[in-house]
Amino acid sequence: MTHSPIHFDQKPKALMCWSGGKDSAMALYKAQQSFEVVTLLTTLNADFGRISMHGVREELLDAQADAIGLPLIKVWVRAGSNEEYEQQMTDGLNKAKAQGVTHVIFGDIFLQDLREYRERQLEKVGLTAVFPLWHSNTSELIQTFVAQGFSTITCCINDGYLDQSWAGREINSSFIAELPAHVDPCGENGEYHTFCFAGPIYRQPIQVTLGEVIYRPLPTPMPISTQSDEQDADQYVCQSVVETKGFWFCDLVAVG
Repeated sequence: MTHSPIHFDQKPKALMCWSGGKDSAMALYKAQQSFEVVTLLTTLNADFGRISMHGVREELLDAQADAIGLPLIKVWVRAGSNEEYEQQMTDGLNKAKAQGVTHVIFGDIFLQDLREYRERQLEKVGLTAVFPLWHSNTSELIQTFVAQGFSTITCCINDGYLDQSWAGREINSSFIAELPAHVDPCGENGEYHTFCFAGPIYRQPIQVTLGEVIYRPLPTPMPISTQSDEQDADQYVCQSVVETKGFWFCDLVAVG
């Protein structure tokens, strides 16, 4: 009788919910120690062809997936109902589940209500959420991020916290030291978003250059504490009461 070999060290298969920023990069790096991450999933704005909220071009997202060496599932969304978004996400998750995926990795650090929302949505399709960075000390986390050799650029700046000069800056020791005291080191109140272009998860760095810096005002300025959006995996429910009037976006452009 022939028996199939037993693999005692086989890791469960996972999908990485990938925003392209530093938190996703750190979460993926940590998750790879315990999971076989087999695919990335990213939400993009169908009207602009860019990563939702971050404003990063689709071709740079493709470059990240290529450098990481993983296939990419793209979820295209437009401004619309929460039901439409959830259906698009469900379709993408079911596609991964059919490939043997059992877990979904997220880069969230805080925001308990968003975590619970993610867990509820995954429960509907029979998948388990994993949060490798959950409740990490953000001061220590950003220092570790730099020390491990990751490189990232700010691509979106919340004007309630930082001015235009912070758009397109690389996160390094100077960046960290110069952050105002009311800004979370990892931007966990939505202060800034990033594009990660190099680090231990990449087979080669991604070459980018800084393009135009564009200001996008909100239709109505509002305190961040009222901005609750469960429709997008790249947006979160912020806890601060700082008023946001708009966002500075640095257009990153692929080199070559």
